[in-house]
Amino acid sequence: MDRLTALTSFVRACETGSFSAAARELGFTQPAVSQQIRALEQHLGVRLFDRTTRRVLPTEDGARYLDHARDILERLEAADRVVGNEQTAMCGRLAISAPVGFGSDILSPYLIAFKKDHPDILLDVSLVDRFVDLVEERMDVAIRMGRLDDDRLIVRRLGMIGRTLAATADYLDRRGRPQTPEDLAEHDYLLFAHVVTGDRVPLEGPDGRIAEVRVKPVLRSDHKTVVHQALLAGLGVGLVHTPFLGAMLESGSVEAVLPDWHYPKQAVHVVYPSNRFVPLKVRRFVDGLKRYLDDLGILDEEPMEVRAAE
Repeated sequence: MDRLTALTSFVRACETGSFSAAARELGFTQPAVSQQIRALEQHLGVRLFDRTTRRVLPTEDGARYLDHARDILERLEAADRVVGNEQTAMCGRLAISAPVGFGSDILSPYLIAFKKDHPDILLDVSLVDRFVDLVEERMDVAIRMGRLDDDRLIVRRLGMIGRTLAATADYLDRRGRPQTPEDLAEHDYLLFAHVVTGDRVPLEGPDGRIAEVRVKPVLRSDHKTVVHQALLAGLGVGLVHTPFLGAMLESGSVEAVLPDWHYPKQAVHVVYPSNRFVPLKVRRFVDGLKRYLDDLGILDEEPMEVRAAE
């Protein structure tokens, strides 16, 4: 038995939940991966997987062994990097997840520049507003906003992004322009479903004043693009991240609503799975992203140190 090959097959089978998927990724046949796993189980004298008709899951012994197996493979990768060539390390798939609006309007130019600098990397980009489990969905890096609770992740806080209320002039001409936060209760509201306060709008105003208003949603969506399109169509008042607001105001497509009042600023993070050795391509991507956002100047507050998920 080739222990290194068997360990690699074991780890990929754990991560994909399938011997067949592991075989495809590694360029082996499915019987070859099954044979490697059986040989590893015989060598260890334990069962590493519970097998079902749909997927395989590590047993309790398998889950404990997985942590050590990953550590061995990561240490070997790190040793290869020390004496290997950087071009080899900067190749292969790099899977990235980001919110739809942030990804399409802010992140896209950086992705293109990163790809030009590293042509051997396959960028696999997923723009979704739902929560993405990086470990379960095999993502290397994700951009996230707000509070984080996953201690399996390394978190780098990039800064804070402002959030402002807006509506079209046509809508405000018809329904009136709110003068106080309480006036929002009489307006149609376009609600992004992932805002944790639901139909209660928390606002910060002049001199640190705080207001919280219960609004009347006429549209609720988990996709920012739907909310923005409804906003531009004049269906109501909605939230816009401040970096996007400038161009919308300049074009005259929207007006700021209650310009002296804002949603609390939201933390922007880049996160990646908590491994002892972070691949070079992930480190390069994250460091470059920080510089790119700093140059854009769209985030407030100095980034904090890399740390476990808050």
